Amino acid sequence: MKRLFLTVVAVLSMTMTFAEDENLNMVNNVDAYKMEVNYQRLGDALNLSSDQQEAVQDIHQAFCADMMSVAAANKESRKAMMMNAIAKDLRYMRIVLDSKQYKKYLLLLNITLNNRGLND
Repeated sequence: MKRLFLTVVAVLSMTMTFAEDENLNMVNNVDAYKMEVNYQRLGDALNLSSDQQEAVQDIHQAFCADMMSVAAANKESRKAMMMNAIAKDLRYMRIVLDSKQYKKYLLLLNITLNNRGLND
């Protein structure tokens, strides 16, 4: 009886450990897709006008929402959804930013994606 009890406790402990690791990985995964930025600092880095600042903030907030949808999606469709979100963000940013600002934005976005492990 004692062996049976110890076996059950060991199995439950191992199960809880694996479940905890899965939840921790899920939390880390969701954090990687949070793309919120300080819009004032982004505006300073890109040297945006006030009109551009508002447009960039609106576009980037939509991008953040798209990326959170990617985080909630199943693993198989994440890559395609992320590429669509990035393409949409860049398409809109291209309209708002001039070529120098757009190149700098591309650099910042690429660095951010690399730092979060989202670029393969």
